[in-house]
Amino acid sequence: MMAGFLEQRANLSGRTAVVIGGGGGIGAACSLALARAGVNCAICDLDGDAQKVTAAKLNEMNGLITDEVLDAAQPDQLDAFYNLVGETCNRLDIVVNVAGRTRRRQFMDVDRDENARDIQRNFGYVIQSVERAVPLIRRSGRGGSIVNFTTIEAHRGAAGFSVYAGAKAATANFTRAMAVELAAERIRLNCVVPDTTFSKGNFDALSVEDHALLAEVREDCQGKGLEIYVPQKSPPPADALADAVLFLASDMAACVTGTSLHVDGGTMAAAGFLDWPFGDGFVPSPLGGTLAALYGRKD
Repeated sequence: MMAGFLEQRANLSGRTAVVIGGGGGIGAACSLALARAGVNCAICDLDGDAQKVTAAKLNEMNGLITDEVLDAAQPDQLDAFYNLVGETCNRLDIVVNVAGRTRRRQFMDVDRDENARDIQRNFGYVIQSVERAVPLIRRSGRGGSIVNFTTIEAHRGAAGFSVYAGAKAATANFTRAMAVELAAERIRLNCVVPDTTFSKGNFDALSVEDHALLAEVREDCQGKGLEIYVPQKSPPPADALADAVLFLASDMAACVTGTSLHVDGGTMAAAGFLDWPFGDGFVPSPLGGTLAALYGRKD
């Protein structure tokens, strides 16, 4: 009975969605969650193998409109995808911009071309996606929901991710500005803000040196850092991020626009307070217990 009530309030069944980066990882979780709620999805992704698996699952649920393997950071490829969506669908209700990636490196070690690519694949394509989506959403006259993925790095000084953090911060403020511009048309724009997750994207963001050092850590200890960092003791799964998308896309969020929803297990709320081991508890920097364990006690 409760499920029926919530489904009625969400009012997602029969709607149409575009998911940019919807073939693998978090994007796949979003695509599948939308399909389970009765939404028909057009997805694209750079990872053809992952997209093939997701498209097959969507097909089984009768929730697939089209799937295209493409690089959303290439304007001509993204335009071609939206052209196809416009020809195939008589309405568009939901857009989820998930695509994005980076790698941890110091700013002065990266050339200008790579910085430009980082900006395009984390901010530039979002501008283009919104530009192409809005006319399609306007077709129905009923409004719609655009959900842009940013990151906690958009809200702090993320050393090693400087251009990525700047691009994601730009995405967040672009989302707020467009939410105001389009509010009278009931076209809502919001951000989902993850932190670390068990996803291929987060794994790939680590440097070669990071991977080498992690490989030397005992397997039963490799997750201990997350227990220190994440107040809930483990990162949110991809399905938790998909749940946030469902909410923001649904009528239950009909008056929510221009906001950023942090789905991070409490890391944004902690704002640098870590749960240090050896009895120190939540403090910004380690106290005597942890310091003694790391560096030794007085003789």
